[in-house]
Amino acid sequence: MLKRLLVIFLLTALVGIFSLTALASPEGQTLIFGATGELRTLDPHVSVDNNAWRAIYYCYDRLVEYELGTTELAPGLAESWKVSPGGLTYTFYLRKGIKFIDGTPFNAEAVKFNFDRLLGMALAPSGTFGFIDRVDVVDGYTVNFILKEPFAPGVSAFATDQGNIVGPGVMDHEVNGDWGQDWLTEHSAGTGPFYVEEWTHGVRVVLARNDDYWGEPAKLEKVVIKYVPEAADLRMLLETGEVDIGEKLIVDQIEAMKGTPGVTVFEAPSFCCHYVYMNCQKPYLNDVRVRQAISYAVNYDGIINDLWRGTATQMRGPVPMGLVGHDDTVFQYQQDLEKAKGLLAEAGYPGGGFTLKIMHAPVIPEWRPMALVIQEGLAQIGIKVEIESYAWATLRDKLDKGDFDMSHGYWTPDYADADMFTWFWFNSENWGLAGNRSWYKNAVMDELVTRSRTEVDPDKRLGLFRGIQWIGTSDAVYLYLLQINYQIVMRDWVKGYVYNPMLLNMPNFPDMYIEK
Repeated sequence: MLKRLLVIFLLTALVGIFSLTALASPEGQTLIFGATGELRTLDPHVSVDNNAWRAIYYCYDRLVEYELGTTELAPGLAESWKVSPGGLTYTFYLRKGIKFIDGTPFNAEAVKFNFDRLLGMALAPSGTFGFIDRVDVVDGYTVNFILKEPFAPGVSAFATDQGNIVGPGVMDHEVNGDWGQDWLTEHSAGTGPFYVEEWTHGVRVVLARNDDYWGEPAKLEKVVIKYVPEAADLRMLLETGEVDIGEKLIVDQIEAMKGTPGVTVFEAPSFCCHYVYMNCQKPYLNDVRVRQAISYAVNYDGIINDLWRGTATQMRGPVPMGLVGHDDTVFQYQQDLEKAKGLLAEAGYPGGGFTLKIMHAPVIPEWRPMALVIQEGLAQIGIKVEIESYAWATLRDKLDKGDFDMSHGYWTPDYADADMFTWFWFNSENWGLAGNRSWYKNAVMDELVTRSRTEVDPDKRLGLFRGIQWIGTSDAVYLYLLQINYQIVMRDWVKGYVYNPMLLNMPNFPDMYIEK
């Protein structure tokens, strides 16, 4: 049902894009986007943060792109491509006459540089392209990607934010072999319809239109991403019209704004999942029985119905419903306090008697009340939970270092394949921000997720995904909480917005405009 609804939304989610006034490009228009999350870096080879990707994505192009409002692939910087019969070589035929924002020509050497930089820096975004062995320049506008082994998700990885093509001119700013990372933290170096004009930390990021863009130019002259840390303040700014569009508001606030004159609330099913990382390397949590006990102690219905007002569904395993590879027979935890107490006793902790800490960040307003529900449930089995609040950047640093017991988090796929959840969440090579944020290690799981990446037979691959989901649930690697509906609030003068579940939190700024 969710999959069918998602298709319907993808076909109908255009907000005024067919208005005749869209045929003209408004001059001097600035869109104000209100965001509750602050950025850490604007370097696409460093960031794995949707809050940063919102600013990054449209400053760059990719070899392939998502068709507007769909999960289908379309030509981008590559006008065409082919995959060899054995699946070990991807050949991209590049467009000519394109320049990066600094005037550097785009060509095959630039593509090779980009992936040499991405893989050479070997930070979290490089994990998406771990299947690449090397990149060969065939001629000025043809490039081959030689794979280590077949990659089942295919070319779709190249449409992700990690697939942004960074220009070689960034090396003009290299310091001490950093690949220009320090400079690119606050700038952009792409071929996209926008570029970073300004970043005032804690205040705003300003994207300016690239008037020399090779494709259809953006309708907006500028996009200002305004940092509004408190959801209540963001609601007020939306209601007064000082902000044109924004996220993330509390569900109750969104419900209250429905029907407000001049305000539009867009809602659609999504693949976005909210869950809790349980650090498998920490005392107590390194025992699967303790993690299972915690999973049985949580009041899932209370979280979904009381906090999310029915705009979410309880997760059934790690792969979201509606995504190819999801197994709807996977075991689903429900609150069972007696079973939870029995598991604690079996683990050697009758009556609990220990303390765990759970982190959250204000960027998702629902996380604190969710933490309170978890705290209440665990108290009933004798586990004391201390709730800690951190700034978004601090929380992510602690996640990457494994410096936590439990933490709220969310995940959205970058390409429409279960691999986005199974490989990243469970492979022990991906500890930290790369994806395995529970710091989980299981040799059997490592083998299964690796095989699922290379298996090209669809039925065999589904079998591997089924095993991964059952083990991931049985081992209680995470607290599998909920899969949410995506909601975003905008003034009704904002036109051209099109929803894409693969680009959650990244509105299609180039197509949007204002009509008052």
